[in-house]
Amino acid sequence: MQRTILITGGSRGIGAATARLAAERGYAIAINYVRDESSATKLKKELEKAGARAVVVAGDVSVESDVMRMFEALDRSLGRLTALVNNAGIVDVSTRVENMSAARLQRMLAVNVVGSFLCAREAIKRMAPRFGGEGGAIVNVSSAAAKLGSPGDYVDYAASKGAIDTFTIGLAKEVAADRIRVNGVRPGVIRTEIHATSGDPSRVDRIGGASPLARAGEPEEVARAIVWLLSDEASYTTGTTLDVTGGR
Repeated sequence: MQRTILITGGSRGIGAATARLAAERGYAIAINYVRDESSATKLKKELEKAGARAVVVAGDVSVESDVMRMFEALDRSLGRLTALVNNAGIVDVSTRVENMSAARLQRMLAVNVVGSFLCAREAIKRMAPRFGGEGGAIVNVSSAAAKLGSPGDYVDYAASKGAIDTFTIGLAKEVAADRIRVNGVRPGVIRTEIHATSGDPSRVDRIGGASPLARAGEPEEVARAIVWLLSDEASYTTGTTLDVTGGR
């Protein structure tokens, strides 16, 4: 059976690193993006040059109609989905809770939480044997912030990732009988572009250097955890979240 993976937010950072590694392992790749079509297309060409099947699928995961179109495009281009990585997520500028607007909170939860639910919903409809599938695996990308709380930075982001941790546990139990495994990864400070969004690009080296391993992580290190959880080597692992945090 052809292994087919959808990686949301797959054009850069952890998503792109996961796409490259999954391609090496024989997956056909669907790269989701919202705005950065250039990076997504460049990655697609890179994967195809290496011999992988790859497509680009646009869509905002927080918008149900976008999610529906994205999965329908995937169905037409690559066939039945066998793996999903819920990687798309946003952060905002560092601030305290008393300064957060309702619009910021709603957008944070819509992308980071609702988007993961919607994508998992559509994946289940393609993976579960009762819908004609043959099982599959889902990995939700959480954050060390879910355990640390991120006080003074972005408690809203941390709370959204805490929701993802709980979602992972509940969904894993719900779809186990459908031969779908659901796990999570909880990255620490990883060297990606998302930190520029927080208004503090230097935080990568400053905070990463405070970890027991005394450095920030690289996207490829998180990708290896994700792809392992998707693989048959993790066949008896479900409902767990793996810390990739340098010991924090």
